[in-house]
Amino acid sequence: MAGETVFEKGMHVRRTVLGNAHVDKATANINGFNADFQEFISKYAWGEIWTRPELAKREKSLITMAMLIALNRPAEFKMHVKAAFNNGVTVAEIKEVIMQSAIYCGLPAANDAFHLALDVFKELSINY
Repeated sequence: MAGETVFEKGMHVRRTVLGNAHVDKATANINGFNADFQEFISKYAWGEIWTRPELAKREKSLITMAMLIALNRPAEFKMHVKAAFNNGVTVAEIKEVIMQSAIYCGLPAANDAFHLALDVFKELSINY
């Protein structure tokens, strides 16, 4: 893993999962108001949790998408659908996460997730 500090390791994982373009945009938008939050997520979400070895990034992506469906977080869901492809997740697996979520999160949540995922597929020119 690249980096010596938790923050550096977190930024490395953040870049491998979300992609350089996304992280570059997020870091370019750091200001006096959100700087503490950006450091917090880089250290704790990406440097402490996403670096844990017990689950692979692929599995973490699947779990994260399901939780974002449950919490009705469309922007974060779309971001993590994009990121899932960096972690080896397939379109078929994303579909199955949404189907599983339909049972446990409700049909409206799954319906929204299908629409959001399709938006991402179209944006990335991914065949489904």
